[in-house]
Amino acid sequence: MNKPRVYLETSFISYLTGPLSQNIIVVANQYVTKEWWENRRHAFDLFISQSVIAEIRQGNPTESAKRLAMVKDTTVLVSTQEVIELAFAFLTDQGVPSKANEDAHHIAVATVHQMNYLLTWNCKHIANPQSQRQLRQISLKRGYELPILCTPYELLPEN
Repeated sequence: MNKPRVYLETSFISYLTGPLSQNIIVVANQYVTKEWWENRRHAFDLFISQSVIAEIRQGNPTESAKRLAMVKDTTVLVSTQEVIELAFAFLTDQGVPSKANEDAHHIAVATVHQMNYLLTWNCKHIANPQSQRQLRQISLKRGYELPILCTPYELLPEN
């Protein structure tokens, strides 16, 4: 049986490897991220994109090395012409704000490559219930099914 396919967006990887935040909510999210990574990741096939690699290479070299080490064995998805066109549609059809180019690209990569989930902590432009209806309509209009855009909380096991 095939495992569900999960695209790991940059913020997920940053929460996984970064130093503990001073913000109590972010700390809780960092712990949930680590719990998901340790206990749930093996239930899924994991993917990233070249955009994720480019983003996690930025910043402090020590932190960047930690982020890159975490995804070294993760399958990298290609940015095709279809991805570029869908990302452009997300931007021009108001699925995401025009200033959120990278966010549109992450969603497009995950959509075109038929991910089941896009895992993120970016709740402003990606895991945002208010924008998902528009993103779903844009995707369907172009023949794609939008993956579930969610945080690790949604992919923890039910107790």
